[in-house]
Amino acid sequence: MARILVIYSTTDGQTAKIATALGRDLRAHGQEADVIHAGDEAPGPGGYDGVIVAASVHAGGYQRDVRRWVRRHADDLSHTPNAFVSVCLGVLQHDPAVDRELAGIRERFVAGTGWCPMTTKVVAGALPYTQYNWAKRLVLKRIVQKAGGDTDTSRDYEYTDWEDLRAFAGTFAVTVERCLERLGEPSRLVGAGAA
Repeated sequence: MARILVIYSTTDGQTAKIATALGRDLRAHGQEADVIHAGDEAPGPGGYDGVIVAASVHAGGYQRDVRRWVRRHADDLSHTPNAFVSVCLGVLQHDPAVDRELAGIRERFVAGTGWCPMTTKVVAGALPYTQYNWAKRLVLKRIVQKAGGDTDTSRDYEYTDWEDLRAFAGTFAVTVERCLERLGEPSRLVGAGAA
């Protein structure tokens, strides 16, 4: 079994929920997974066979603690199978201008941290209107309204495609196992057999 670190940061809780689901799905694929918030006490990639970094887009960037963690461990990350899960609502718009803006945010993250992820997965987040104060609720309602999204602020909306996320976790687990096999370690993937 491979040991995989899922390191994350969250603003409104959806990325924490996504990181927890990734950990559960990796375990379902026979891997050991540690899901840890990217605070000052978070471990580095050493001792892990793979790393998934998850963060969400807010105010044109990702959370500071994830940026710091990645910058501190960029060199070690480049020597292990890794992936970046970018959580955002903009992906729902299917607008080339928004897609370019989101790509720019990811590019600034890469340039600012020195880490070039092997894989990037863009995942739709959530709109927890009921958790926002009145000002944030109003601002987000206006933004979402321009995009043609859900504007009933009396309820929350979750857009994450859990099946797609589960498939991503499975693919990442197989990628890590194949890397271990190339390094001469036996495959320990649950259900692995001769192909």
